[in-house]
Amino acid sequence: MSDSLFNFEEEDARARHKKLVAQIRHHDALYYQKDEPEISDADYDALRRELEDLESKHPELVTADSPTQTVGAAPARGFKKVRHSVPMLSLSNVFSEEDVGDFLDRIRRFLGLAENESVGIQAEPKIDGLSCSLRYENRKLVLAATRGDGQEGEDITANVMMISDVPIELPDEAPDMLEVRGEIYMRRDDFAALNKRQEEAGKQLFANPRNAAAGSVRQLDPAITAERPLHFFAYAVADDSVLSAKTQNDIISTLQQWGFVRAEPFDVCDNEDALMAYYQDILEKRPDLDYEIDGVVYKVNRKDWQERLGFVSRAPRWATAHKFPAEQAITRLKDIEIQVGRTGALTPVARLEPISVGGVVVSNATLHNEDEIRRKDIRIGDMVVIQRAGDVIPQIVRVLTDKRTGEEKEFPYPDHCPVCKSLAIREEGEAVRRCTGGLICDAQAVERLKHFVSRDAFDIEGMGTKVIELFWEKGLLHSPADIFRLEERNKELVCHSDPRESGAEESVASDKRSFAGAQDDNELRPLQEWEGWGEKSAENLFAAIQNRRTIELPRFIYALGIRQIGQATAKRLAGHYGSLEALKTAMDAAQDRESEAFADLLSIEDVGPAVADDLLGFFAEDHNREVLADLESFLTIETYEAPAASDSPVAGKTVVFTGTLETMTRAEAKAGAESLGAKVAGSVSAKTDYVIAGADAGSKLKKARELGVTVLSEEEWKQLIGRD
Repeated sequence: MSDSLFNFEEEDARARHKKLVAQIRHHDALYYQKDEPEISDADYDALRRELEDLESKHPELVTADSPTQTVGAAPARGFKKVRHSVPMLSLSNVFSEEDVGDFLDRIRRFLGLAENESVGIQAEPKIDGLSCSLRYENRKLVLAATRGDGQEGEDITANVMMISDVPIELPDEAPDMLEVRGEIYMRRDDFAALNKRQEEAGKQLFANPRNAAAGSVRQLDPAITAERPLHFFAYAVADDSVLSAKTQNDIISTLQQWGFVRAEPFDVCDNEDALMAYYQDILEKRPDLDYEIDGVVYKVNRKDWQERLGFVSRAPRWATAHKFPAEQAITRLKDIEIQVGRTGALTPVARLEPISVGGVVVSNATLHNEDEIRRKDIRIGDMVVIQRAGDVIPQIVRVLTDKRTGEEKEFPYPDHCPVCKSLAIREEGEAVRRCTGGLICDAQAVERLKHFVSRDAFDIEGMGTKVIELFWEKGLLHSPADIFRLEERNKELVCHSDPRESGAEESVASDKRSFAGAQDDNELRPLQEWEGWGEKSAENLFAAIQNRRTIELPRFIYALGIRQIGQATAKRLAGHYGSLEALKTAMDAAQDRESEAFADLLSIEDVGPAVADDLLGFFAEDHNREVLADLESFLTIETYEAPAASDSPVAGKTVVFTGTLETMTRAEAKAGAESLGAKVAGSVSAKTDYVIAGADAGSKLKKARELGVTVLSEEEWKQLIGRD
């Protein structure tokens, strides 16, 4: 394969990866934080499958903050944040009988089992509800929390205590400390009754039982939750070492004895045929169940095997969800609109004739790019098949070409930005077309400001999408540093709000140019005098901005919105360089691609040539350096020291496995090392700390000896990590 072809494929994959990551994060936030999903389960699953396939073909694209490595979304505001003692992970998905077979085969390979050896799997319904963790101390319920982003959730204790299925106190035989995981849900008949009451009261109806349950448990007033008919199914414990059970089924049976309810029907299956028979049985019973389900869950039954299998970043290896087929409907595509993101990407959005699919009205669908429109031959006016499985916006499955009347219109994909009219180009190897307007494009500038204040960046309370758009429209914001000028400029408007004061007329005219930059007299008034604002809301906003004048370096780097620099990469850059000043100095030096600084940059995990190009390109731009200097004049950017992943002797060490291992599979060895905080690399370099050499080790062992890297046998490695 030629270099040019390889680069084309790599860049195309990288661009598609970037787009998929952004889409999935957006939908995670809507689902986990707001309980207002705008795409269907099927559409969401399709995005995840595509991302997983892409990363399997291009492992260099995988980063620690990729949706394949993370769970959910950050907790919503309004509830106290709670750190989970054990992360609440998500599940991988399978969609076909072949996928189920692959799941079982992967388990056998990881454990080193024979090809047809039986693997006992507990199968249970997958409840479409809100994940919740219950913490008991001295057998009394002391804390209930949502999943959140898997690491941190919301404290909903007062509300959960209103749920009759949740025991407030456990019997004497229960351990002193126990954390039970489960699903809060609403039964179908209760959901229908609730919506009837909502309608009679003239209130908004809930879209489905899942949204109703999530909305009910997230009420700030527990009395409202008490009025809602909620239930709880238990499906796991966070730390099963506190129980004597040897199987997953034994654990849930024990929880039943202590007053918890489990989802039924369930079964323990010994092979793929039994699993598929269970799946078909549940699929047929689905309409008659009291609660909504969107699939079934398979879990390795033996606890010792679960422990050996362990976890990937966002999911256990020993469990998966088998999702049900998507529901479908037919509607008309009324129009296609183009949205412009912060990186200038032009994204087509399908506007559909509203239609009810499975009880939910849908009217929009996100089309990935112009290639998808061309590939599916989608035209404005077409009748299209859409599908969903659980929540709202569908994906367009296919066009019904036999329904065409001849009046349908092909969509002329724009070659100019619809916002700033700048040329929109599609670079070689990229799947998306981008506006070249940069800073003169309002859409990009506004989206960058939204990113700057977003939850994982500066996280400025009260400065959401609508506020950013309003301030931009009124001319108050042009760059990130303007955010930190808002309060002072507002004070100037207060001082000059009376034009009869000496010199005030000239000051007001100046403010009109520099502060508001618009003609509407309303925009010259202090913020607290604007419609919808007041003294308290303005005060709260300025206080929130003031609270972010000191920020951690990883958040600051991420907030800059540099292409391909996600949260994980921002943390790695911060941990590697320590301070913003050191980072800027290193980026200056690394502009020389032959320099030691450039080689040092490439040594950072997840920073390949393409990421380095985007990073160096950002720091080479004079305007960006001016923005940085402007921000530094307002901020205290804390130096950063990357925390140790664990207190094990190999935490933070880079290790390479080579040769044939005898007492564990390569996958098991790698997973064990990563669980102890080590970084497992695929090649040996001067930065490698240990090479673990099995039988028939070859070039990697030779290079390790040449570089003086410590070489360990498999037995010496196990002694080092305390696993003799």
